[in-house]
Amino acid sequence: MAIQDPISDLLTRIRNAQQAKHQSVLVPDAKVKRAIVKVLIHEGFIVDSQPETVENHKFMRIFLKYHEGVGVIDMIKRVSRPGLRIYRGKDELPKVRSGLGCAIVSTAKGIMTDAKARAIGHGGEVLFIVA
Repeated sequence: MAIQDPISDLLTRIRNAQQAKHQSVLVPDAKVKRAIVKVLIHEGFIVDSQPETVENHKFMRIFLKYHEGVGVIDMIKRVSRPGLRIYRGKDELPKVRSGLGCAIVSTAKGIMTDAKARAIGHGGEVLFIVA
């Protein structure tokens, strides 16, 4: 079965694994997913990731982050989706929970947070928000 929206699949797997208190989650590997995970690691929402191969298929194991037994990711929500793309200019990028969270944006310079996109003066597609 083919996955229609791989980014939503990634977010759902992370959300479900964290609610179930798993230490890690296995997701199919893709270039865009690696870029998203790299941003989440840099922002401190997850610990690390490493590549894995299972039966000749490439996967990525994502290690989730907890603080005093509670998941660091309180909310992770898809904004732009295949049926309705959401694009915003640099001045219109959303601020999540007054700066406590972040929006992940796909720009011409790559996938980055809303704050970094504002700093370099780029807008783009708002992929999802996380707090």
